[in-house]
Amino acid sequence: MKKLLTMLLLCTAFAAFAQTEADDLPGSSPYLRLSADDAVKLAITNNLMLQQAGIGLDIARRRHELSWNQFLPSVTVQGTLMRENWATVQPGMSIEIAPGMGINTPSVTLPQWRVNAGVSLSLDLSLAMIEDIRTAELEYHAGILSLEKAKLQMEQGIRKMYNAILLMEANLALFQDTFANAQRQAAIAEANFNAGMAPRLTWLQAQVQVENLRPTMNELSSGLRNLKGSFALMLGLPYDTEIELIAISMDSLHIPDDLSQFLGSAAAMQKPDIIELQSNLLTLHSQRRTLHLQMYSPFLRLGWGVNSTFNPRLDPFTNSWFTRDNWNEGGNLTITLGMSLNGLFSFTREGQRLQNMDANIQIQNLRLSQMIRDTELEIFSKINSLETIRTTIEVQRSAVDLAELSYNLTEEAYRAGLQDIQAVNNALIALHQAELQLLTQHFNFLNDLIDLEYSLGLPFGSLSTGIIPNGSIQ
Repeated sequence: MKKLLTMLLLCTAFAAFAQTEADDLPGSSPYLRLSADDAVKLAITNNLMLQQAGIGLDIARRRHELSWNQFLPSVTVQGTLMRENWATVQPGMSIEIAPGMGINTPSVTLPQWRVNAGVSLSLDLSLAMIEDIRTAELEYHAGILSLEKAKLQMEQGIRKMYNAILLMEANLALFQDTFANAQRQAAIAEANFNAGMAPRLTWLQAQVQVENLRPTMNELSSGLRNLKGSFALMLGLPYDTEIELIAISMDSLHIPDDLSQFLGSAAAMQKPDIIELQSNLLTLHSQRRTLHLQMYSPFLRLGWGVNSTFNPRLDPFTNSWFTRDNWNEGGNLTITLGMSLNGLFSFTREGQRLQNMDANIQIQNLRLSQMIRDTELEIFSKINSLETIRTTIEVQRSAVDLAELSYNLTEEAYRAGLQDIQAVNNALIALHQAELQLLTQHFNFLNDLIDLEYSLGLPFGSLSTGIIPNGSIQ
């Protein structure tokens, strides 16, 4: 029961992240019959966090597909209208025509308004731009891996919660059987009391047993409804959707004979988390090379511009803008070769950026090494757990057979008057506990297989069916 309650709390907390309105769901139905695969498809389609990750992947995809656009020049078109605070007075000139004769031109007050317009193009070329294209490709690939990992984690959680619901349904069914049997025994006790074959105390004990079981059965029913509501929210459905889960046949469950083949670092390297981290490391190395080329390689800057200034002697509000002679045109072409010197010194901001990136790469390498070790230990622990559960299942099957035999003999003795009603109820409870323990072990085994499949990077269900894709484990 502690394991069931723990699973219930975890699943309820996980379902809080799936906030989907019922009216936004096309084709939602008040009743659904789902298999585990159907539930996974619904969750992947409707989960909001996966949709956000998909939008982020689209951003990375566009950056990758259009990474060539950095070779397009930057084009700027501008026009400026300005007014000087004080008018400019151009003094007159004295022009000597002949000795003793000259012409004096009067001073001119220039208009205070000025107008100029221009078009400029600039393009920076460097070796870092080529590496930046590769960085965009690696970032897009890393985004694909991150989205796939998120989908696998979602599928892992859905399948385990699916199993938790089936286990709780089985537990409730067994308890309902216990409750029904207690009611039947109470009816027999009442009949025996009325016939004078049993004391009134036996009848009262049977009635008390029924009433004692009722609160627990109600709690189990309420817990199952809450768990199904949380599961519906995870699937992007209204919480009150009636969901019927298709039972898993434990008889067809394949239990791998030799799990030791999955031990070792080669198997651990297939975990989605490790593959994602390796991809992020490749991206970091590419970003570091881009930064290094920006700091330690020269750049070539091409520029071209055309500008026109309205004749300062003319008033832009009274003279025509469309007369070419009213404009003074200019422009230039520039070719600049340069190099930043700040990166040559480690204490500069640019130098610190490179050192910080080196430190970040070192941190990620250590994180990768630690994750590989943790995954190896995780795989080892899961395999040991599976081997233990496999042995426990065999023992528990024998316990169920013994409990069933004990219950049958106790009931026969009760009918013969050799046992009281309490003994029958205890025997039935022991039988149902044994059956529940066996079923719990089966589901624990199945959940451990799901965790092991995720850690090994195998498709879910491949270990339980015995169908493992070739080349999955190197």
